[in-house]
This record gives sequence, structure tokens and C-alpha cells, in this order.
Amino acid sequence: LGAFFMPMKRLSYILLLITCIACAKPKQEIEFWLTDPNQPILFEKQDVYFISESEQSLAIDSEIIYQEMDGFGFTLSQGSAQHLLGMSDSARLDLLKELFGDDEKSIRIPYLRLSVAASDLNEYPFSYNDLSDSLGVDPELEFFTLGPDTLDVIPILKEIISINPKIQLMASPWSPPSWMKDNRDTRGGSLLEEYEASYAQYLVKYIKAMKAQGITIHALTIQNEPLHPGNNPSLLMLPEQQARFIGQHLGPAFEEAGIQTKIVIYDHNADRPDYPITVLEDSLAYPYIDGSAFHLYGGKIEALSEVHQAFPDKNIYFTEQWIGAPGNLPGDLAWHTKNLIIGATRNWAKTVLEWNLTSNPTLTPHTDRGGCDRCLGAVTIDGEEVTRNPAYYIIAHASKFVDPGSVRIDSPEISNLPNVAFLRPDRKRVLIALNESSELQAFQIKEGSKVFDVSLPAGSVGTWIWD
Repeated sequence: LGAFFMPMKRLSYILLLITCIACAKPKQEIEFWLTDPNQPILFEKQDVYFISESEQSLAIDSEIIYQEMDGFGFTLSQGSAQHLLGMSDSARLDLLKELFGDDEKSIRIPYLRLSVAASDLNEYPFSYNDLSDSLGVDPELEFFTLGPDTLDVIPILKEIISINPKIQLMASPWSPPSWMKDNRDTRGGSLLEEYEASYAQYLVKYIKAMKAQGITIHALTIQNEPLHPGNNPSLLMLPEQQARFIGQHLGPAFEEAGIQTKIVIYDHNADRPDYPITVLEDSLAYPYIDGSAFHLYGGKIEALSEVHQAFPDKNIYFTEQWIGAPGNLPGDLAWHTKNLIIGATRNWAKTVLEWNLTSNPTLTPHTDRGGCDRCLGAVTIDGEEVTRNPAYYIIAHASKFVDPGSVRIDSPEISNLPNVAFLRPDRKRVLIALNESSELQAFQIKEGSKVFDVSLPAGSVGTWIWD
């Protein structure tokens, strides 16, 4: 009866449940979380009513196992760190616990991406080896320093690690120091071959310097968007150079320094699977490469499987997708869930990372000459006030339940019901599904001898968890 006192905007969903109560089975042991933009219900745990006459069947087979998951998360930009540092200590701690903690109130983010020096969501471009003399060079890297990152990104990372010591970090450079480039600019240009060895040592120094701060970099992509030199900072790096850089310089430098950080290639759109394939075909680079990373501003998500099929022993990562301000929850939820949470993982991705963690009401900071001025964070921070945006709910449907070490398991492709399933280390099963149709869908979840008759409202996303 308590349901009758809920807000009127949820009345249609309540009436549906009342209509079905006469044909409902007894409640079974399955947990259900729902985001329904039409109600709105925003990532809330729901009572489950089991409708008896489901026509669709979604059969889960936990004996058919695909890739192991590292997790779901975001990018921590300098702007994100500054927004967080602008909060009071208590408000920031509450938000960080909600994002990275491990209790019932947390969405349990296990994975973050960082920029090596500045990204385009910094106040200004910089590297860790900038020189006051515009014509100077420093191939021995005597003036290397973590610089501005010690003021914001590193302090916030330390707070996050204190909440979740197991969090994994991937780092991506947007540009080498400008003196290493043929145009001597932070924007565009290419890495001069004569400085490839110095740049490899630059990345070694970065990983060691972060380790000295108590921060372990688990994976490193060679270059963010190597085919997009119009951003600021940015770099054009063709696949042949990336292969040479890894095989002749970075791989051996990591090996000599005893660095275990994974080397990940490409880190750009799914419209060019030939790029990572070309790099992986290089016999010198191949042994050092852990896998390939993708964005989806171009191409189709199925291209990830094309690279997996060519090199099934190498991993696949999905590392970036932005949502434009002010956000559109129904559209963003459906597109990102279908293509990333479901699509990327069904095409072998070990991670799904959205861009970026936080924004402020003015969508600053960002660099000039190409920095993103419309990138909406997972949350917007305005003083002490926090607004949860579409990316928060998109990632939460997976990050809260799909623990690192989970494996994707088999589930059928069903029209208007995209879905993906996982088996966790604790042997619980997780199913995430999107109802693309304009009507409520009733269906059966079948796994072994267990059968759950469930329903999902039109345009909504559901996550189910069971033993």
C-alpha cells in the first residue's frame, strides 16, 4: 500500500505492477536496479514482481566464458581534481566515498584514466619537461618534474586511493614536450625520430615519479587519439611510428627499468581497426604490447572484435566517450548503454571508461585552440552542490555490480533487448539490459535450473544480480 503514496509521476509504473500482481509468482532471490527516465527512476533498487506469461527468453550460460573484466569508470582530469578540491573536506569525502567506496551507497568505481601531463581539460597545456628557452632541448630530461599535477591531480588521487587501494589507473599522454616535436608546439605536429629514445625515458620517469608518490600506473596508452592533431595538446603519430617507438625504445626501456605497466596501443576511434592491427603486425613491438584501446566518435563498436579476431591473445580496452552538455538522459542512457556498457563488452573490451569524472556549471577548465568546451562530467560540482548526470547512471549500472575479475558469459542477442551478462568472482551472476522498444517488455531470465520472469519498462536500463 505504501506504493500508492509515491509521487504521481511514477503512477503508471505502479499501476502496471498492480495489474500484474494477480498473475505474479512469489518473489524470488534476485536483485533488481532500474533507471527509467520516463518515471523518473534514477538507478534505484526495486522490488521485483515476476510476471507469469513471459514470451521472450534470455538464456544465460555461465559455462561459456569470454574476457575477464578490469572494470568501468571515468577519466580524472585536472579540471575534475580542481572541482573536487573546491569542496569542503567533508563534502568531498562524502562524494569520493559515493564514487569509489565499497558500501551500499557507493557505485564502486574500480578504474580511472589519467592524462600524462595536460589534457584538453586543463587550464593550459603543459608537459613534465617544459623549457623556458623556446629553442632549448633537454634530451637527458634533467628538468623533468610532475609540476602542476602535484597541486591537484595527485592530491585527489591519494584521497581516492585511501578509499579504494585496489583502484586501477591507466595513463594517456596528449603530447610529448614541444621541443621533441617537429612543430615545437603543444598542438599537433609529430614526434621527431631523434627524440624517440628520450620520450621513452620521459614515460619511464613519469611512471617512477608517480610510484614515488604512492600511485601505481597499471597501464599506459602510447598516445591519446594519435590521428587527431587538432586538439590542444595533441600529436599526430602514425601506426608505423608507434610500432617503431614501442619496439625499439619504450618496450626495451620498460624492460630495463623493471616496469610492469602494460603498454596499450591506438586509443582512438573504431573506424580505424587497421591502425592497431598494423602496430601488432610489427615483430619488434608485438611482444611488448598488452592490447589496443578504442573510442567511438567514429566507426562501429564491432570493429573491436575485428582486432580481437586478428590478435586474440591481445586485450581490448574501451577508454573514452564524452557526453555533451547539458545532457539528455533518455538518449544518452540508451546510446551509451547499448554501444558501450553492452556493445563494447560484447566485443571483448575489458574496460569501459566515460569522459570525464566531474564538470562545473561553466564547463571549465579547458585549453584554448581545441579544448572541449561542452564536455559534461559524470557529476557537476557547484560549490557543495552535486548534480548527477547521465554518465553517472550509465556507469553505475555496471561498476556497482561487475567487480574486477568478473568474466563476461554467454547471453543471446535479442531484438530491442540488448544485453550482456557477467559471472563475478563470488559466483554471482549479473545481467544488464536495455529496453529499446516503446512498450514494457516481459521476459524470462534462464540460467541452469533457475528461471526468473521479469519486466523492463520502455526506454529503461535494468541490472539484475543473483546467485
